[in-house]
Amino acid sequence: MRRRACLWAAAALAAWVRPVASAEEDDSAVRRGRTLRFPRDHGAHLGATIEWWYVTGWLGSEAEPTHGFQLTFFRSRTGLAVGNPSRFAARHLLFAHAAVTDLAGASHRHAERLARWSGEPAAAWAGASLTDADLRLAGWSLQRDGQAYRAKLPARPFDIDLQLERRQPLLLQGDAGFSRKGPEEAQASHYYSEPQLGVTGRLTPAVGSTALGNAARDTPASGRAWLDHEWSHELLHPEAVGWDWIGINLFDGSALTAFRLRRRDGSTLWAGGSWRPAGAAVRAFAPDEVRFAPGRRWTSPGSAAVYPVQWTLDSPAGRFDVNALLDAQELDSRSSTGTIYWEGLSELLAPGGRRVGLGYLEMTGYAAPLRLG
Repeated sequence: MRRRACLWAAAALAAWVRPVASAEEDDSAVRRGRTLRFPRDHGAHLGATIEWWYVTGWLGSEAEPTHGFQLTFFRSRTGLAVGNPSRFAARHLLFAHAAVTDLAGASHRHAERLARWSGEPAAAWAGASLTDADLRLAGWSLQRDGQAYRAKLPARPFDIDLQLERRQPLLLQGDAGFSRKGPEEAQASHYYSEPQLGVTGRLTPAVGSTALGNAARDTPASGRAWLDHEWSHELLHPEAVGWDWIGINLFDGSALTAFRLRRRDGSTLWAGGSWRPAGAAVRAFAPDEVRFAPGRRWTSPGSAAVYPVQWTLDSPAGRFDVNALLDAQELDSRSSTGTIYWEGLSELLAPGGRRVGLGYLEMTGYAAPLRLG
């Protein structure tokens, strides 16, 4: 499934295009049994129709987080300008979204970038490496160097400059990185995660925020983050109108992923996820092992969409409640991708209400069913 509402919308521009028949296709093929190889698979897969690198995290302490942050780089293959040697040929569209939630100021700000890309790795304005994670778009960048990522996203409402240090091995989602997203085998992605990333660096909040103090630029920020990378050829199943997803770093070092694809009537079409206790092997979830039950709802004053901002989740990892730390974390990206979705910092509560983790909840298809072709 996953993810990113705006990426799926961009991919709709090329829904009719078949994957290219070349060596590129072999390298980007999504199939069960394909072994993911690193560092190459940190990089872009140009034969795949859609791809994204997605980071979420929080700053502050476990007891008192101050900020949440989200940044995502998307790539969508347009199917246009095939054979055109120009570096300005729009063979791909690159998108980037970033958002910062300021809990003390009860504010949620976001920014976005969009550019066409020929697929030329050396492009400076917009591009992605084919050998490792190295993404650039209009002054924004996400780059991997050894055991850490560097995210630099200067924007008008905020300035993100963070170091994300790996503290655990890669987590391969699904069947060794082959992640089903629907009832048909073709509806799948290659998908891996980097949970429990240690965060240091600087976040300059929007004007008026006081959560990091007036010396935000000079005061190191610390917290924890989660990174996902996925690529796919297949779009959503025709019955799916949206999805609900969580990626949570637990305070004991465990990592929890859960998602479901929804039908128009709100029922679950497909579900999945994983649980990796600290220091143990990952346990993938079967579709019938994951159940999302909505609780309290919030109505967006902008879109009038009604989102469940509290959930009860049942899975092989146990029963937990997921609770948004700020209701108003909706992203309106209609100016670039035509999509409105909710994505925000949330807490994971054990039975009895004890907070055991922090992470992100994403909900799509509530403002309107996703139309992808």
